[in-house]
Amino acid sequence: MPRLPVVAGSDLVKYLASKGFHPVRQKGSHLFLRSDDGRYTTIPMRNDIGPGLLLQILADVGITREQFMEEWDR
Repeated sequence: MPRLPVVAGSDLVKYLASKGFHPVRQKGSHLFLRSDDGRYTTIPMRNDIGPGLLLQILADVGITREQFMEEWDR
């Protein structure tokens, strides 16, 4: 399986917006997102979200690594 990419916070917010997440509030450089079904996560707005943090964010929102990799390349 290919390695997870290093992604920018703004790109990750756009991806999650396509999955039904919307910004709730922002505190400093962290954006809080929530979906209509109650799932939520916090995204740091920086240019280098590494694989470990990305996996935690994906777990928070219920997206598998495989699903993310398939959709991110599109």
